[in-house]
Amino acid sequence: MRPGDLKRGLGALLLIAVTGLLSGCDMALMSPKGQVGLEQRSLILTALGLMLIVVIPVIVMAVVFSRKYRASNTGATYTPNWAHSTKIEAVVWTVPVIIIVILAIITWKTSHDLDPYKPLESDVKPIQVDVISLDWKWLFVYPELGIASVNELAFPINTPINFRVTSDTVMNSFFIPQLGGQIYAMAGMQTKLHLIANEAGQYKGISGSYSGAGFSGMKFKAIATQDQAGFDAWVAKVKQSPKMLSTMGEFDTLAKKSENHPVEYFASADPTLFVNVINKFMGDMKPADHKGMKHEAATAKQGDEMDMAGMDHGDMAEAGHEDHAGHMAMPMDDKSVKAGSEE
Repeated sequence: MRPGDLKRGLGALLLIAVTGLLSGCDMALMSPKGQVGLEQRSLILTALGLMLIVVIPVIVMAVVFSRKYRASNTGATYTPNWAHSTKIEAVVWTVPVIIIVILAIITWKTSHDLDPYKPLESDVKPIQVDVISLDWKWLFVYPELGIASVNELAFPINTPINFRVTSDTVMNSFFIPQLGGQIYAMAGMQTKLHLIANEAGQYKGISGSYSGAGFSGMKFKAIATQDQAGFDAWVAKVKQSPKMLSTMGEFDTLAKKSENHPVEYFASADPTLFVNVINKFMGDMKPADHKGMKHEAATAKQGDEMDMAGMDHGDMAEAGHEDHAGHMAMPMDDKSVKAGSEE
């Protein structure tokens, strides 16, 4: 066998091995089905392409230089006392600096455009879904519909979904890879995520943070229906369930640890359950603050919204500040959210 044949054979084996490894990967991030996911994929590919501007020439030069200046090539110029080249220094520093500046501008813009707290622009009324992380399952409450489900949620395509996310246990991470975005679920706090599906189908939802023994089975199904009629049919199926989730006692029973929990429907669910779960962790608050939370829960249950017209600019800023920090001191209003504020 000639040396060239050996090299070609090894190259073919390497290609087969890499292809085999990649074929077992779930490239959900590279196959988005929602607007947020599409923009995130574009960002990933843009950043990768810019970085390859530096990486590819380095790899090529490493191969070319090692071949050109090998010991057996006596015709190559040998200059052991060479120390500096202004042209090379200019290229080595200027190109990476330009790439970093471009990446910084893109990152600044997309970090604001893809802020998970930023509502999506649409003429369609969004669906409100409250997400509660349990051991080891996901509870989805539709406060406007008065229903709930475990490890399955549904929504029509081209309809924004406004998620409020919290946890009744350890910190977790809510993630639907093909729709984009990932947000933490933390006990006693609330975070937000806004997504939309552009194509009908069933998408895998996972927990993005290790949370104990049942973590591997903490998966759920996100169903994007073809139209509103399909979603209404799913809601009707949920309402046929004999199970209820109207009291904290019923919630505590559901919240007990379980692994690989099956899909479960609740025909009736307390619309203030999300607020009540967060208030469980507010025992160290002042009586006045706690009273305010109870009032907010009652207001949410009646379906009323706070009139923001009478609030001055300072009140609005303070409301957004508290809201982003995760506390439920007032009814939720996406327009008052101030992304990036800290408590």
